[in-house]
Amino acid sequence: MQQKQNNINYDLEEKFETLGEKIIILAKRTARNPVALPLISQLVRSGASIGANYMEANGASSRKDFKNKIHICKKEAKETMHWLRMLAIADENIKEECRDLWQEVQGYAKMFSKIISTIQNNKN
Repeated sequence: MQQKQNNINYDLEEKFETLGEKIIILAKRTARNPVALPLISQLVRSGASIGANYMEANGASSRKDFKNKIHICKKEAKETMHWLRMLAIADENIKEECRDLWQEVQGYAKMFSKIISTIQNNKN
């Protein structure tokens, strides 16, 4: 979905694909230890699914389907924030990168909340 705002093209699908790539790169750089391994797995799953669910939302068959997929995006973003926080503790060497990604994902979670709110308000 492309939106034109202030003469700048925003391609959210591309942003979420790039986010997934950043998470995979971070996962590859993370220390392999018994604490970090399950966190990495969870982070990759939730972080990569944001983009997949957003693409499904763009292909939604109804307004209700769209809202449900966006709600899943929000949930996955919140989960990703959790795993980033835990991973930053598990491997101090990637703490700053986790913090930067956490802030990026937090912005997306807020955006998804706003979309859901707008859909609900337009319903009334």
